[in-house]
Amino acid sequence: MDKGVNKVVIIGSGPAGWTAAIYAARANLDPVVYVGVPKQDPGPVLPGGQLMLTTEVENFPGFPHGVQGPEMMALFRSQAERFKTRVIEDDIVRCDFSTTPFTLHPGEGPTIRAHSVIIATGAVANWLGLPNEMRLASSGGGVSACAVCDGALPMFRGAEVAVVGGGDTAMEEAAYLTKFAGTVHMIHRRDSFRASKIMQERLLSRPNVKVHWNKTVVDVLGGEKCEGVVLEDTITKARSNLAVTGLFIAIGHTPATKFLKDSGIELLDTGYVALKCRKSTTNIPGVFAAGDVADAEYRQAITAAGMGCQAALDAERWLAAQGVH
Repeated sequence: MDKGVNKVVIIGSGPAGWTAAIYAARANLDPVVYVGVPKQDPGPVLPGGQLMLTTEVENFPGFPHGVQGPEMMALFRSQAERFKTRVIEDDIVRCDFSTTPFTLHPGEGPTIRAHSVIIATGAVANWLGLPNEMRLASSGGGVSACAVCDGALPMFRGAEVAVVGGGDTAMEEAAYLTKFAGTVHMIHRRDSFRASKIMQERLLSRPNVKVHWNKTVVDVLGGEKCEGVVLEDTITKARSNLAVTGLFIAIGHTPATKFLKDSGIELLDTGYVALKCRKSTTNIPGVFAAGDVADAEYRQAITAAGMGCQAALDAERWLAAQGVH
């Protein structure tokens, strides 16, 4: 093995990245994890991924009484570090996969070389970009970008909640919320949804759904908790208040793959990393991907962790085939 070349470098520090690190470290692959640095994009993006903006996590096995998102990520990191994972507080901003070993360029530190790489940078929820929206999302004040993650929490049961969006994701999120909320207010900036007809019919058949056409949210009301939203009519520009205690943003996600530009990694039209044969392998041998950066469908902590396990096992087997132990 070349001196100074890492066996595996993991980019990203959400459930996928830390799980990959735990498996790789226990396999004596001496993984290095680039956890990233905080940034605004337009909402907060933190090392640890979207769980850093989640308060109570009740659907991850092993936590019968729930766990705070940041606490869970701290536990994941602690477990990875227990097995001697090396952690670097920096971003990878550019990758050169044209030759092996691969060369990765951090934002601040020196370049690093690797025999294999696991991409686990996740995806960022698209937010409206309103100051109160971001404040309440960060503090657990009733604003969320994942109804499946948060919709069953006691604070939303029997409550008036709103969903912003008009695509299939918004229909799925709203339909899920109808099981718990008193009324689900759909807020859409146009006079028709862009979601598939069957998804629309499924949602609109629910008795506790109310649609607000040609409306946008221009402010979120409330101090410590969401108390309502300010709606603006897209045609008349008239404004009105809607009293809700929960606001769910369902306008899509953006995978964190900008740093892969010109790297040779195949991306889907949506920007997600393309995987081969239902595994973690990409189009470049030795480069693997896991979690929300390659998963536009499930986007759950538990599925991301499972994909992190797959990526580490695939990397271990690939390295062994190359004679790297």
